[in-house]
Amino acid sequence: MKNLWKIIIVLLLVASVTAVVVLKKKENSQTIVSNSQTAAVQTQSLSETKKLPRLVDLGADKCIPCKMMAPILEELKKDYAGTVNVEFIDVWKNPEAGREYGIRLIPTQIFYDASGKELFRHEGFFSKEDILAKWRELGVELTKIK
Repeated sequence: MKNLWKIIIVLLLVASVTAVVVLKKKENSQTIVSNSQTAAVQTQSLSETKKLPRLVDLGADKCIPCKMMAPILEELKKDYAGTVNVEFIDVWKNPEAGREYGIRLIPTQIFYDASGKELFRHEGFFSKEDILAKWRELGVELTKIK
């Protein structure tokens, strides 16, 4: 009889731990979806108010080519503020964004016109010079802020 009570107690403990784990996973997935929806709304609002072309870089903080892209994106963001919106999305922290944008590998850069239409997509490292050349090729002249 004592063994039966021990088994019942162990089963109750296992069931409790399983319930907590399932609830935590559900809570985390809801947070990720909520964060990606918030980011999408903020990005959409920003693009709509300024009506600027947009460069979206999808990568990860820990990916080596992505790390190489980071200073380039920051330079573009600073040098061409008011001319183009530059955005980085970490798809390891926000995997839903990777699915939304349909990326296959990181980093991926997506060029959009001022109306939000995708103009070009590149996978892998992309130098600053190549990015600026691509904007010119797409008919977008970026004005550097002094």
